[in-house]
Amino acid sequence: MCGIVGYIGGQQAYPILIDGLKKLEYRGYDSAGVALLDNGELHMVKSVGRLCELEDKIGIGCPYGMVGIGHTRWATHGRPSDTNAHPHSDCTNHFVVIHNGIIENYQALREWLTSLGHSFRSETDTEVLAHLVEHYYRGDLKSAIRQVMEQVHGSYALVVMSRHEADRLVCARKDSPLVIGLGEGENFIASDIPALLKYTRQTYILDDGELAEVTKNDVKIENGNGASVEKPIFNVEWDAVSAEKDGFDHFMLKEIHEQPKAIRDTLRSRLNDTGVVLDEIKLTHDQVKSLRKVVMVACGTAYHAGLVGKYVFEKMLRLPVEVDVASEFRYRDPLLGEDTLVVVISQSGETADTLAALRLAKEKGSPVVAVTNVVGSSVSREADQIIYTWAGPEIAVASTKAYTTQLVVLYLLALHLGNLTGVVSLSEAASLVEELKLLPSHVESILKKEHELLEFARFISRWEDTFFIGRGLDYAVALEGSLKLKEISYIHAEAYAAGELKHGTLALITDNIPVLALATQPALHEKMWSNIKEVKARDAYVMGIAMAGDKGTHKEVDAIFEIPATIPLLAPILTVIPLQLIAYHASVLRGCDVDKPRNLAKSVTVE
Repeated sequence: MCGIVGYIGGQQAYPILIDGLKKLEYRGYDSAGVALLDNGELHMVKSVGRLCELEDKIGIGCPYGMVGIGHTRWATHGRPSDTNAHPHSDCTNHFVVIHNGIIENYQALREWLTSLGHSFRSETDTEVLAHLVEHYYRGDLKSAIRQVMEQVHGSYALVVMSRHEADRLVCARKDSPLVIGLGEGENFIASDIPALLKYTRQTYILDDGELAEVTKNDVKIENGNGASVEKPIFNVEWDAVSAEKDGFDHFMLKEIHEQPKAIRDTLRSRLNDTGVVLDEIKLTHDQVKSLRKVVMVACGTAYHAGLVGKYVFEKMLRLPVEVDVASEFRYRDPLLGEDTLVVVISQSGETADTLAALRLAKEKGSPVVAVTNVVGSSVSREADQIIYTWAGPEIAVASTKAYTTQLVVLYLLALHLGNLTGVVSLSEAASLVEELKLLPSHVESILKKEHELLEFARFISRWEDTFFIGRGLDYAVALEGSLKLKEISYIHAEAYAAGELKHGTLALITDNIPVLALATQPALHEKMWSNIKEVKARDAYVMGIAMAGDKGTHKEVDAIFEIPATIPLLAPILTVIPLQLIAYHASVLRGCDVDKPRNLAKSVTVE
């Protein structure tokens, strides 16, 4: 996501800040900015777009100062713009803040600060931090920031610089990474290790709730209670490329392992004890009650998310749902109008076919809700209403965390609309909310068992054909699993509704051929077990994916991987994780370029 760099020492800070931000470009961003202090004077420059545009804006004369902070922003609150770019300052321009994360209660804090006379310039949640520091400052920057930490809810890695105390930077973290680099007569701050490696390999890695006061000669760290912390120095032994990947061999594997955080961030501030809080969605009870159907439109992995969404929406809204491949949608002259809700799903928000579908829906008078990961994208600008997935940038072409967060958003939207219409009872909503809250920890438990999948991935890697079967929601996930395998390993993979085996597919089942059988839906277990027997009778080798405690599926398959038990409706979010890992490891074993598979691009912006 966003990138943070800070410097204090005996060198000019600007070249170091820019260099560090360039090392963090792989994280993705839409704007950038720097702020420096020179003899008590603050120099701040911000620009939408790439770092080169910031450099062009600054021009030949670099701003002076041996203390400075820099930031690359991935938009969350407020679209990409010069004004919304970091750093942000208070009313007096005495305090400057950069921040990664989400301040959940920023709106309430903003209203309170406005009532006290504070004037805001941006749409961001981050700006409240600068004004809070101004409000609490009484001659001690560290004390003011500790009071700010007590007031804000959410996640943050923040760095504050003040004209009042120009000989120090103060930083703090909660749920967002922050690293301090140690030098001689200089020290560094960054959100990620690659920004530091040119200058130092000795670091302190801050833990949640910790606050650090950084001067050019010293670093003092305190815990959440204000007690001094003696931290061990972490010596970085990775090279720069490995550091970008947090030690993972590929971005895809890193992004698979980022899914617990991505799901937490997407759920954050959108759940309460009894239901969903979707302030982004302004549809009224009467508007939802007047709907006759829902249409979901997307491409590729996002289309597979829509297939899961169909099951979820029909259950929670009791409305018919159509799911269309965006590239085909316009050409069937779809029946649209005010009584049809159109949901478009696009990770990048720039997918050409999905954009065309969105525009057609608006021409026909249908309300359009967009699910996207990129603030300020074309989809987000043109849709009537937007729900963002807080997955952060995906570098690997094969989508992983974008898919799971798209599923999370579709569940939230369905539950919200179901609550509006009364189809979902309060007790049902409360039960589902509790299970949604458990999803990040469930995904973590799956990732801890990654080693259990290696042998099956090795087995698959020796074949040129693999089959996926499932029923109901499992069939929708099987489609995504087969796509992951073929797009990065180049193994021909097909997914079939298991009940269709006798209608031709069984002709393809031969001795020992790999079949992945998804069996997470108890209501369909007996049917699914019969289908597994059918492929076993043709001597296929079957690996099952089932919920913990499912003894029946154990008896039918050659190998099994268990996901944590959850409500069957939520199983797709968990079931896809082992399929992603199998595809990844099979691709590695075959020597493929995992992150950049042949012939494919991350975002398809042409028809």
